[in-house]
Amino acid sequence: MQRDADALRDTGVTGVAVRLDTPRGTVTARSGVGDLVTHRPVPDDGFLRLGSTTKTFVATVMLQLVGEKRISLDQTVGQLLPGVVSGNGNDGRTITVRDLLQHTSGLSDYVYDVFPEPSAQTYFANRWRSYRPEELVALAMRHQPDFPAGTRWAYSNTNYLLAGMIIEKITGRTWEQQVHDRILSPLRLQDTDTPGTEPMLPQPHTANYQQFAKDGPMVDTTIPYRPFDSGADGSMTGTARDLNRFFTALANGQLLKPAQLAAMRTTVPVPQDSGQPAGTRDGLGLFSTPLSCGGSYLGHGGSGFGYVIRSATTTDGRRTITVSAHSRSADPQITARQEDALHNLIDHALCRTT
Repeated sequence: MQRDADALRDTGVTGVAVRLDTPRGTVTARSGVGDLVTHRPVPDDGFLRLGSTTKTFVATVMLQLVGEKRISLDQTVGQLLPGVVSGNGNDGRTITVRDLLQHTSGLSDYVYDVFPEPSAQTYFANRWRSYRPEELVALAMRHQPDFPAGTRWAYSNTNYLLAGMIIEKITGRTWEQQVHDRILSPLRLQDTDTPGTEPMLPQPHTANYQQFAKDGPMVDTTIPYRPFDSGADGSMTGTARDLNRFFTALANGQLLKPAQLAAMRTTVPVPQDSGQPAGTRDGLGLFSTPLSCGGSYLGHGGSGFGYVIRSATTTDGRRTITVSAHSRSADPQITARQEDALHNLIDHALCRTT
């Protein structure tokens, strides 16, 4: 695992951290530096931005509500949030809760509205601005849907903003409160939080660096870009230790009843150009990816300016890994090499039998 962590670093990632939990114990690896100024070591089990890994927590809460018969996967957004998804061909009456959780809604992804020009100037000019979920959904409604609901797959953060709004509508409490009460407290995930637009990560943490232009400088983006990933689509923070506990508990049935876990693991194909490894399929807040040794693993990733995180577990929850890479390149070829190295690290770790 150390060799694979070093290989990921050698693609140009400034800092890498890995944690693998198995019945035989825990293995960790770190490579690179914690920041480019002091060159301190990458901290052991430092705090991380979870990005879109937040979506798995939100989907778990939604499926718990399904198990309690407080909501159905076949209910429509129009029934639950009347009038919110409308205009420009968008029709919430045709989009189900399942479509939101599985990214088959066809709804436009709002992130392109709040970061229209990929530059360091845009990042610094707008990184302190925050939006309410309703405002971000309204931005997405200015665009026509990409396809009729249920007919194709396309990743859209807008889906999970709506899921968070539905959780609050059904329960009378925010999605953050539900995640704390239903997941974080029972599993004792004391280092995981839902900080919303709070920009500062707890200490210790590795600095994140984003290259906005090919051959341009690495920009410190440890302070997040608050216009996106500030809600149910990607705002959580935590540690690799906590993430591994969560995905292990999810896979082995501690958090969902069998019917709801089966629904979460019922997948649709993901297009080859989606940025996911070949053969990946998407469930409800949970991806399934083939292993080179046979079978598949379950997991979700997250990314933002300057970081990529991946959490993955074997289908029985016996081997669970979280990898964090703390810089991102603007060169598509380098990015592809980094993604390959990250996938290989996960595949090798989960395929080992000892």
